[in-house]
Parts: sequence; structure tokens; C-alpha cells
Amino acid sequence: MSTCVEVYPDREVVVEFDPDLTFECVEECTWCCHHGVLLYARDFEALAAHADLAETTTSFRGEEFVRREKKERDEHVGDDGAACYFLREDGLCALHAEDDWKPTRCSIFPLAVEKYEGALHVDIRESAHEHCEGLDVSDRRVIDNLDRFLPERLWELANPNSYREI
Repeated sequence: MSTCVEVYPDREVVVEFDPDLTFECVEECTWCCHHGVLLYARDFEALAAHADLAETTTSFRGEEFVRREKKERDEHVGDDGAACYFLREDGLCALHAEDDWKPTRCSIFPLAVEKYEGALHVDIRESAHEHCEGLDVSDRRVIDNLDRFLPERLWELANPNSYREI
């Protein structure tokens, strides 16, 4: 069952998940941080104000990503022991904790975004159902907070699909 929701004036999405679904980040989870973080053009430019791009980013198939690096942690890293460059050892994101900023791709999590038939469609990432500890643990309904998950710049992108990863 799909529902059309206005997130910003004249900016709608088609919601394809249960409207009663809740989400809240769970302390020390960091599961989402072991993926490659795609940087849309505006994120790449904004990141330059927070970090050295040559040190923190990498290009892959013509797109920019936050670099992944080996971490001392055992949990919530990829099979290779790596996670996002900005994941601190205390389990917090340096960009979010220190600068109160995060890339669009991080804001979106645990949502999956696709653009088809001229509209943005949002669902919950399939892998989040298996791994994300923050689903259905609070009273914060995702559908009521879509503006916190979906930055307005998503509507400006030719390809906002979130299924790409490094």
C-alpha cells in the first residue's frame, strides 16, 4: 500500500512502508556506518568545509564516496573490518557529533529512495530490516518526520536513488 506525503511545499514522496513504522538511532549501533557513503555534488562541496577531501573521499565509477578505513571495533564494520572514515572509536560520527552536519545519504538512512515515473518513492532498506536496531524501538514515526530524513536537495538530483554503494 502506497501513500503520497507532502514533505515540503510542492515536494511529495510516495511512501511504500507501514505508516506506523518508527525509527530512532540506537546508541553504539553504527551498523549503517560500514557502508560506503555516496556524496552527491552538494554534499561533496559541503564536506570540504569540514574535512580534507583528498584524505577522506574516494572516487568509484565516476561518483564520490566517503573513504572507508580499517577500524579497531569488532561490531558494525564490514567483513573487511572497515567502516566510514568519520566513524569515531566511541561509535559516534565525527561529522554529526562535532559539526552537526551529515551527508544526504546518512540523513536518509534507514530509508531507500528511488525516483521513477517522475516521483520519489521511499521505503525501508531491505538490509535495515535485518540489521538496523533502531526500527520500531521508539514513538518517533518515520512518516511524521520525513523532513528530517529527506533533505530538500533530493528533489534537485537527477538520480537520487540510494541503492548505489562502493
